[in-house]
Amino acid sequence: MNIIAITACPAGVAHTHMAAAALEASAKKSGVKIKVEKQGAMGIENKIKDKEVAEADVLILAVDTAIAKSERFNNIPQIKVSVAEAVKNAPGLIDKAIELANK
Repeated sequence: MNIIAITACPAGVAHTHMAAAALEASAKKSGVKIKVEKQGAMGIENKIKDKEVAEADVLILAVDTAIAKSERFNNIPQIKVSVAEAVKNAPGLIDKAIELANK
């Protein structure tokens, strides 16, 4: 199981990083791989590579703003939520992603 995720808020500082950390911790507990790209005023951090996109089973978008280069993810099943939802309910999002990928 390979999950990729984007976290992005308008400022791209605290909440973006909090959401990323929550998703990473929850994925680890669930035994699935995740790569989280963070976007915001600072640009793109931890950019998801083309190979990782090709190998991804599902994409979690935890975003409160438009993301850069979204066309990279057109053919991947997606779950879209707010950054706050990812911070509050990361385990639930990981469970939803696993369920979506297994359909």
